[in-house]
Amino acid sequence: MTPAVSTEALDQFLQEAIPFNRFLGIRVAGCREGWGKLELPFREEFIGDPLRPALHGGLVSTLLDTCGGYAVFTNAEPNVRLSTIDLRIDFLRPGKPELLFAECRVVRIGNRVAVTDGIAYHPSAPGEPIATAKGVYSLYKAAV
Repeated sequence: MTPAVSTEALDQFLQEAIPFNRFLGIRVAGCREGWGKLELPFREEFIGDPLRPALHGGLVSTLLDTCGGYAVFTNAEPNVRLSTIDLRIDFLRPGKPELLFAECRVVRIGNRVAVTDGIAYHPSAPGEPIATAKGVYSLYKAAV
């Protein structure tokens, strides 16, 4: 499918128009049809376990959910909106206090539902993922 909007417009929307993403500092690190990569620079406020220290699991989940939606938007039809139906996160190891990446790919996109697979990892250890994700998203046409 052809993306609904240009990559530049999609990137700007994700990074600037969504207040929560802007607050967290989520940035686009890569994009192609059916695939997206996001990055989240570390901040002290992201620590969930100060004794290790380790990233908060909700932060990792948020980045994977956002990345899954971004991947769907890269090949959704024009005027499509989406919302998360289901998100499964499997935490594999603690997240370190450093830059975090998420990559997601579209497994299937239909008229009403899209499914993605994702992975979160640190660029310092790309072969040691900290979490994997399966996202299911509801697609609906926006009123014009």
